Amino acid sequence: MTDLPTTDLPKTLDVAKIRADFPILQPLQTASDGIERRLVFLDSAASSQHPTQVLDAMNKVYETGYANVHRGVYQLAERATNAYESGRTKIANFIGAPEAAEVIFTKNATEAINLVAGSWGRANLGPGDAVLITMLEHHANIVPWQMLAEEKGFEIRWVPVNESGELILTDLDRLLDGVKLFSFTAMSNVTGTLTPVRQLVDAAHAKGALACVDACQAVPHLPVNVTEWDADFVAFSGHKMLGPTGIGVLWARRELLEAMPPFLGGGGMILNVTTDGFIPDGIPGKFEAGTPPIAEAAGLGAAVDYLSALGMDAIRQHEIELTAYAMRSLTEALGEGLTIHGPSEPAARGGVLSLTLDDVHAHDISQVLDEKAVCIRPGHHCAKPLMRQFGVSATARASLYIYNDRDDVDALTEALVSARDFFAL
Repeated sequence: MTDLPTTDLPKTLDVAKIRADFPILQPLQTASDGIERRLVFLDSAASSQHPTQVLDAMNKVYETGYANVHRGVYQLAERATNAYESGRTKIANFIGAPEAAEVIFTKNATEAINLVAGSWGRANLGPGDAVLITMLEHHANIVPWQMLAEEKGFEIRWVPVNESGELILTDLDRLLDGVKLFSFTAMSNVTGTLTPVRQLVDAAHAKGALACVDACQAVPHLPVNVTEWDADFVAFSGHKMLGPTGIGVLWARRELLEAMPPFLGGGGMILNVTTDGFIPDGIPGKFEAGTPPIAEAAGLGAAVDYLSALGMDAIRQHEIELTAYAMRSLTEALGEGLTIHGPSEPAARGGVLSLTLDDVHAHDISQVLDEKAVCIRPGHHCAKPLMRQFGVSATARASLYIYNDRDDVDALTEALVSARDFFAL
């Protein structure tokens, strides 16, 4: 296999050719009704599928170049180290980081945000301080701050949202008074809401606060440049951007990383250890204790190559057009009984459609859709505060990506009509 997609798509996406790169999308799937159907995968906001280029890159490490990294001087270890560090360099370039050493590999974005809280937060927050978050946040950007607040005694404040899931920023200046960190999502995993990242970062900096961006839903779907954002911390996961599970990224400014204490202790993160104590390694090693995700880094590098070859602008345009088609098709087919939570304008949101349909529970909807081999995710999507504001316990979430097209939307629409009709009996 080649290292790049089999497509040549500078402006638009040829979804049929893209699908050909994804083995899991090729065979017919036996749905729960026993009929073989084409798989309609609409759960990429939770975890995306993998092209052969990513699978091949990981297999290549395991088959021809696997060893532990950084300290081995034999050729195999050097090959593994090069594959691992190549992944870091590709990611740094992909997100516009000034240098690769500012890219820290973590297990996922949840661990990345916990690293910020457990290292920077524990060293810098205390009574009288405040952290500002928003009502759009995933639990991964809520619970670490709540845990630390119990320990350190600082205040947590919340930016409210309106009924469309958009941030209400009229009181932002006051909310930022006394805040040391403003931590917020770039794109909601529930409503698809795109937040004004640079505006929020600038507002934080104007008040002397740092800005941490949860970019899990943004990095896979639209162009991201951390330098243009002027953020201080940015976290995202590999498994949402065609990469493997078990690897995520924290990007942070060098001066912050150098000042922060290590988050985990052990091998790989030290310069020296004596009976009296230890001296940590420099960045990025200081924050990568233990054997790292070696093959996963190579796989994530291949995912970055794949997305870069398609073009993030083309991916974003594809998803805007497909989201607009989905919102129109679903509304026309299902009428007033359907609620699509989030902004009404497709360009103001990502391809995340959280739905409620009449009085049918989200889990029941998902189960009926599974009979049609349509994969969506029911639940609270790790965003219970936002669910409570919407007055629902769960939504049925369909999320779009590069391998989805109008045929998938039509299959979703048809399956939802069947679900509504079934439960109306």
